[in-house]
Amino acid sequence: MSRIGKAPITIPNGVQIEVKKGSVNVKGPKGQLTQIVHPDMQFEQEDGVLSVKRPSDSRQHRSLHGLTRALVSNMVVGVSDGFSKILDIEGVGYRAEMDGTTLVLNVGYSHPVRFEPPKDISFAVENRNKTIIITGIDKQVVGEIAANIRKQRPPEPYKGKGIRYRGEYVRRKAGKAGKV
Repeated sequence: MSRIGKAPITIPNGVQIEVKKGSVNVKGPKGQLTQIVHPDMQFEQEDGVLSVKRPSDSRQHRSLHGLTRALVSNMVVGVSDGFSKILDIEGVGYRAEMDGTTLVLNVGYSHPVRFEPPKDISFAVENRNKTIIITGIDKQVVGEIAANIRKQRPPEPYKGKGIRYRGEYVRRKAGKAGKV
């Protein structure tokens, strides 16, 4: 058995799960998410706990078991609590600003870089325009938006300038003169 797949999903108060053949719909206080799942996967819901079962021990069903459980669990957490990613900006003159709901980055280019938030995603800028907080209900979309923002100016190894995830370690290199 998959360790992830056999773990039960606890359903918090205010969250409703509707399972149809081939899709799962989760509705909660923060919004609603729908995920297409393999039609062979079986779901059992009782006493506020959802379990994912696989019909056989074939290779495909074993690989889908943990994946399906993780996707549904992320949906439940997203509609009840939400997800967030924090990005830090390092560098002289590098900053982020909000223009309405649009995120505007000044990261060393001749022009500002603008990001429009997709549906159910919001941006916030804190810490004197050096911290970006991305929040939303879909874990995959929040992570993808954070990766796209980081891709605009990834941290470089010599001075450490750029956009990095909170807690990310950037390995530093010595420069031409061998200074540290």
